[in-house]
Amino acid sequence: MLPKFSSPAFLAPMAGVSDPALRLQCKKMGAGLVVTEFTSIHSIIAKEKQFKEKMQTIREFIEYSDQERPLSIQLFGSDLNALEKAAKIVEPFFDIIDYNMGCPAPHITQQMAGGALLQEANLTQQIFSTLVNAVKKPVTLKIRSGVTDTSKFLFREIAEIAEDEGIQMITFHPRTVSQGYSGHADWKMIKELKEISNIPIVGNGDIVTPEDAKTMFDETGCDYVMIGRGAMGNPFLFEQINDFLKTNSYKEYSFKDRLDSFFDYLHLTNAYKIKFANIKGQAMRFTKGMKGGSKLRSKITLSKNTVELEKIMSTAYSLD
Repeated sequence: MLPKFSSPAFLAPMAGVSDPALRLQCKKMGAGLVVTEFTSIHSIIAKEKQFKEKMQTIREFIEYSDQERPLSIQLFGSDLNALEKAAKIVEPFFDIIDYNMGCPAPHITQQMAGGALLQEANLTQQIFSTLVNAVKKPVTLKIRSGVTDTSKFLFREIAEIAEDEGIQMITFHPRTVSQGYSGHADWKMIKELKEISNIPIVGNGDIVTPEDAKTMFDETGCDYVMIGRGAMGNPFLFEQINDFLKTNSYKEYSFKDRLDSFFDYLHLTNAYKIKFANIKGQAMRFTKGMKGGSKLRSKITLSKNTVELEKIMSTAYSLD
């Protein structure tokens, strides 16, 4: 059984972006579900071996806080034995196990993982069956529409297999793997998937405003929406979406609010081992569209630690 979600707007897993500090921040701002950055099944098994010797748990590797719950972990990799092993290792710590069949990055698709699996119906069926039978927690799926333009309807067969094998929810990003993030997500496909499915469908792709989220719900009939790039440097989007769906209005946030929000994020990072390069990346995203933002970003690039970064970001208050 899927857990109860506090709101219909979810935060997408994004490598190097959806770290535990940002996830917690988005959760506090009204995200109904947050998902970890996607994680290789092989690295989970390797890390668990190391941790066992030190009497530590996988939590040292995939950091999170219980305030993020319900919390979903996203796995990738297609070796069935490793998949079963990794799922069993992470099951006690997470509420949902999500499987990635959407990542378009070549270094992932080349190892028969992520979006490349869309063209492998038999292997996919074995993957779903292995996962669902390995754990008692709900298993969900993230997919794209297909691999190339000529195979952009592969999602139909994959979704059918998923439902038959006991997958409990599908997040659908209606772009092909070869499209990457270019062009537009074809929301008509989300509508089609919703019409042929008996399980909840999460619409994903091109939601950057509260109005976008409402339009996606209205046009596709999807059950939930998932926001990725739209939430980068903008955790307020979840609150705005929730308010807009309820009251048709929402609070506007200023750049000063955005800066305050970055410092909240920075404060939260103290509890985790987040790479400084990733924190810098978040600083870049929080200053997007800000007056004098590009000058600020060139300074951010040169910062070597959080103390320097904090100084640079503090100067931004006088820019606005």
